[in-house]
Amino acid sequence: FTSDNGAALISAPEQGGSNGPFLCGKQTTFEGGMREPALAWWPGHVTAGQVSHQLGSIMDLFTTSLALAGLTPPSDRAIDGLNLLPTLLQGRLMDRPIFYYRGDTLMAATLGQHKAHFWTWTNSWENFRQGIDFCPGQNVSGVTTHNLEDHTKLPLIFHLGRDPGERFPLSFASAEYQEALSRITSVVQQHQEALVPAQPQLNVCNWAVMNWAPPGCEKLGKCLTPPESIPKKCLWSH
Repeated sequence: FTSDNGAALISAPEQGGSNGPFLCGKQTTFEGGMREPALAWWPGHVTAGQVSHQLGSIMDLFTTSLALAGLTPPSDRAIDGLNLLPTLLQGRLMDRPIFYYRGDTLMAATLGQHKAHFWTWTNSWENFRQGIDFCPGQNVSGVTTHNLEDHTKLPLIFHLGRDPGERFPLSFASAEYQEALSRITSVVQQHQEALVPAQPQLNVCNWAVMNWAPPGCEKLGKCLTPPESIPKKCLWSH
């Protein structure tokens, strides 16, 4: 079991849930928006009662499932997922970078326990003044910003083991910062060099494709008539 994102704090406290010590919530690239637990259960294979700090992504489920079935990923396309069987079955830790995007902007990257923010932003002042708050009760100077802040020359780096709330960036002058920056810069460069430009697959919005009449709605008298199909480019203000 895992999930696709952190709690949507915009709906808090009535419906928004809690992200515990993590910063902000869904719609952001902070830990509260992107970090979720994962649970694995396979008696006789996965050791019970163990905790792993292995980074993973939902994209890894595909590659790991293929490995479980004794199959190899297709070679005619780039596969982003990593085979996590060595972690599940042997408890091994592997370097598995995670890249955080908003739109086509690489906002942050995590490698091991270190996370580098190249850009920071919550949402616009316009949305915030309308009551849309992705980080209620949380304010980290220079991090939970309503203007898009550029940190690409000197990324903000946090050690998520010591500081899971992303509140205390490492000193730029520290040896730990320099070592983490070098490792993360290398994997980001490899990632960006391997990207192939393509047309977005999820930028067309059309209310007519919503499931207005799910199976069984007739018996309940709850079927809705879909609106006219008017495809248009999506506008994501956040």
